Amino acid sequence: MKWGIEMSKLIEVIFPDGRKENIPQGISLLELSKRYENEFIAPIVLAVVNGKLKELRSHVTENCKLEFLDITNRDGYRTYLRSISFLMLKATHDILGKNDKIKVVIHHSLSKGFYCELKGYKVTEELLSKIKKQMDELVNRDILIEKRTVSLDKAVKIFKDNFMEDKVRLFNYRRVSNVNLYKIEDFEDYFYGYMVPSTGCLSNYDLVKYENGFILQFQSRNSPSEIAPFIKQPKLFQTLKESSDWGEIMDVKTVGALNNKIAEGNISDLILVAEALQEKKIAAIADTIMKDVNNKRIIFIAGPSSSGKTTFAHRLSIQLKVHGLKPHPISVDNYFVNRELTPKDEDGNYNFECLEALDVKQFNEDMTKLLDGEEVNMPEFNFKIGRREYNGKTLKLEENDILVVEGIHCLNDKLSIGIPKQNMFKIYISALTQLNIDDHNRIPTTDARLLRRIVRDNTYRGANAEKTISMWPSVRKGEELYIFPYQEKADVMFNSALVYELAVLKQYAEPLLFSIPRDKPEYIEAKRLIKFLDYFLGVSSEKIPNNSLIREFVGGSYFR
Repeated sequence: MKWGIEMSKLIEVIFPDGRKENIPQGISLLELSKRYENEFIAPIVLAVVNGKLKELRSHVTENCKLEFLDITNRDGYRTYLRSISFLMLKATHDILGKNDKIKVVIHHSLSKGFYCELKGYKVTEELLSKIKKQMDELVNRDILIEKRTVSLDKAVKIFKDNFMEDKVRLFNYRRVSNVNLYKIEDFEDYFYGYMVPSTGCLSNYDLVKYENGFILQFQSRNSPSEIAPFIKQPKLFQTLKESSDWGEIMDVKTVGALNNKIAEGNISDLILVAEALQEKKIAAIADTIMKDVNNKRIIFIAGPSSSGKTTFAHRLSIQLKVHGLKPHPISVDNYFVNRELTPKDEDGNYNFECLEALDVKQFNEDMTKLLDGEEVNMPEFNFKIGRREYNGKTLKLEENDILVVEGIHCLNDKLSIGIPKQNMFKIYISALTQLNIDDHNRIPTTDARLLRRIVRDNTYRGANAEKTISMWPSVRKGEELYIFPYQEKADVMFNSALVYELAVLKQYAEPLLFSIPRDKPEYIEAKRLIKFLDYFLGVSSEKIPNNSLIREFVGGSYFR
């Protein structure tokens, strides 16, 4: 093989399929990747060298195990999204210039895109067209995305000079001595994570005007050759907007602002306000149910893993009791089919996430009988032996009784196919964090839920962080298939995220993450989460109320 460079010394690389090849020592990963790009269905954007993520700007200097990642890979996709965001910020800077009155804020994920706002400037179709055109120009010029390391003090000065006060606050609490900054021509910024080597690596993006801001739309992991279609999600958007409004009320929109509250000794007040806002929302949901209480006899609660469904169901039940109702909790999990009848996935493992893992027919028969006033022998699923059992527990609805049913499929009409629609009230719950690292670095809601689950699985299920992380892709796949497509069917949505919770989870999650050995596949994700938690000052759980949603994960809940 002719490499086109002087081969002073060859080193050996081992690829995931076991192939061994000799390559020139010191070759860049970017140059090396071009030899293998035809083996991938999407652009290569990142690499794993001896179990560590490496940007393509890095060089191979010694014998190693090497794996290239394209955007269909989880970490590769994160790199692509981060780089697309940087491209948009640079293009906006080119169009509007450097101004202390104007700033772009990347808020949250919405319909396979990021919802962004332009503070201090009106978003118009004409403006978005100009920004998009400038993004295209930057891509066509294939500009190097430079990376440099500067001292913490110098980084803070750069942030001040560029009116990035959110980053100034963030780095007031960093314990590192140096900071990595990225630069496209004259625009420099800080990002949590890796970047592609140049703007020419980016493609398939769009800007869509939406509400008071716009959607930065991009390609999906599963279809990397095309832009994901924008689908309006008005209920989810309003819930996310309400969360942002809560952040305004508490004056905590970024991690730096949260750390200020902690450092100034105001965390107790923040906890009380955050909990009060959630309780007020739960009470409002109960009030809504009461407006049609003669018909709404079954409340369905659905949400992804670690969204806090159990605690929410208990707290909603308390609010319903205030109105004189008698709630009866029912877990759809008790209607699992016996283990030997459970469908299996493509890998031959039991698929507990799919609807077919439930006895839908029996569930509908039981719910219909309860609505008709009949007494029903209620099942309990024995997870140890994998069988549904009947242990003499019966239920009959009396006057003012109401069912509170919780399960991941509760928004899917196929689960409740035999139940009259007028008798149902559906609630979607998820941990939609209103907090971002800074204005340009968002916190994915999946990260907050993963940390919740890591802590809960260790506390209550005897599973270590390594196992939880290894299972997470499968959990996320189930959510994408069986939960998220139905969330807009909910009558109301509830955000279970608490603005202070990551500062609390930090003290529980960090030791569990540090315990994962470096040679394990889960180490890369553990390392990323450790770095993420390092942005937060820690907070003790002592002052958290015992009915708080976060107690479901860290322990001490009234409802366990």
